[in-house]
Amino acid sequence: MKAKNILTICAMSIGIFLCMLDTTVMNVALPAIQSSLNTQLNSLSWALNIYTILFASLTIPLGKIAEHFGINKTYIIGLIIFICGSTISASAHNLNILISGRALQSIGAVLVFPLSMTIGISIVDISTRKKVIAILGITQGLAAALGPTIGGCLTQFLSWRWIFIINIPLSIISVIICLFNLELHETKQNVPIDFIGSLLSMIMLFSLTLGLVQGRTWGWHSLIIVTLFIASSISLILFIVCEQKSVYPMMPLELFKNREFTGSAITIVLSNLFLVAVTIVLPTYFVKIQGKTELTAALLITPITGMIFIFSPLAAIIVDKLGARMVIATGFVLITISFILFATINMQNSMLVIITCLILGTGYGIIAGPITVLAASDFKGSLLNASQSVAGVLRQIGISLAIAIYVTGLYGNLVTAKNNSTHYIKEEVATLNIPKSKKNVVIQKAINSLSDNSTSTPKNHFSQSERKSIIQKNYNKVLKQQSGSISGAPKQQIYIQVESKVDLKLKTMNQNINAKITKIKNFAINEYGKAFTKLYSYSIVFVLLSTFTCLLFPRKDNSKSTKFSNKSL
Repeated sequence: MKAKNILTICAMSIGIFLCMLDTTVMNVALPAIQSSLNTQLNSLSWALNIYTILFASLTIPLGKIAEHFGINKTYIIGLIIFICGSTISASAHNLNILISGRALQSIGAVLVFPLSMTIGISIVDISTRKKVIAILGITQGLAAALGPTIGGCLTQFLSWRWIFIINIPLSIISVIICLFNLELHETKQNVPIDFIGSLLSMIMLFSLTLGLVQGRTWGWHSLIIVTLFIASSISLILFIVCEQKSVYPMMPLELFKNREFTGSAITIVLSNLFLVAVTIVLPTYFVKIQGKTELTAALLITPITGMIFIFSPLAAIIVDKLGARMVIATGFVLITISFILFATINMQNSMLVIITCLILGTGYGIIAGPITVLAASDFKGSLLNASQSVAGVLRQIGISLAIAIYVTGLYGNLVTAKNNSTHYIKEEVATLNIPKSKKNVVIQKAINSLSDNSTSTPKNHFSQSERKSIIQKNYNKVLKQQSGSISGAPKQQIYIQVESKVDLKLKTMNQNINAKITKIKNFAINEYGKAFTKLYSYSIVFVLLSTFTCLLFPRKDNSKSTKFSNKSL
């Protein structure tokens, strides 16, 4: 391969990496951003969601428009827009500016992501194409999986602003390489733009992704969410009808007549759904429930990335010998095993967590490597660009579904865990032999501590003023009882005796309270742990069923050992 082509592929890899990285890099940094910008978490989530919504909505139409104005030139424009968005996001001092920067980032990513694949594949010959597809495909999976780790490292050691600053120099390098290596006076496709198809696709994807990411916040049964899903369904039907009749369709439906592309499309959605279900949810579990730092939480899921890096290229090679069905099925079986382990292992055991993450990363890597090649089939020209745009949208839909299903399920399970823990607290405290007023205080403190990761328990639950009050009360009671006695003990001696008895009693009560608090905390930790593990327990059947997507791919033709090496994306 020529040095010029190698540099160009590096530039395309940078573009893909940054676009996919920014889909997940913000997750771990949200608490730091919230504190810095002094905003509510629900409002801040828009800075995260706007990227996904616009990415999914605009990828297909803008990818098609790029063909009209020139792919190479549009790609560089996309990089420049992405740099501007990253700069604005990094320098944002209020939420509105951050959201604006993220929106601009997404528009740049919409142009960069699919065109990176198109350019990278089109500059090499058929014999080298498979290797390039594997490289670019691996980059996608790595970026999505590395997002939380990179976000955690940058936020902890530098600042949350660096999750955007890092984009700027890397994007500039890519721009420079493209200016020297890409042909900017390229031949344009002077075909009419399917404006009706573009509008319908944007309405369909915008309604779908907005409904998925906001369903939990606005309510799945609310009028606005139901309306969004209805609008998405209607626009989908109209889009299909429009594309069937269009001479120059926005998204050629003939893509889905190809078995490899159809199977790949479904596999892309499912594999990304199950991957993000872990990379988004587990860091929250480690930080909120186990009290680990954001960096530690990110590092615990880093083995996923390592396995993707190792097995994606291996699987892309093995698929030639074993066939798509065997490879895809193996990947989903391994993901199923990882979900079984997440649902059953002791999550406090870091080694078991790491082993489970290794299995998940291996499963996803085995799928991610070949799927980019398989999604390619033998497409060329406009079909090549369209296939990459659709693949990019499907990845975002998979991510959106993961957020909708698993984050919603998580919050629902957390509410249940809190209610169960609160009920348990009241039952346990009621059995304590302490004053009623103190019971109410202990109950309230225990309920308030449900969101507190601290494992320390105060040894003394009675203040000095409370202690003195109890001593004085008992002392007065003894004096009153002895008021008629001629041979009563001296008052000082009585006070010392009362003080000693009260201290002994308070010590016993403190020990009983602490024992209950420890028991309550263990119960609460177990309940909150279940809130997370139930998500994976309920998913096992669905992940296992996903294995049957392998049947969508054609059987391996043993007479053609180089079948996939002659494919184009």
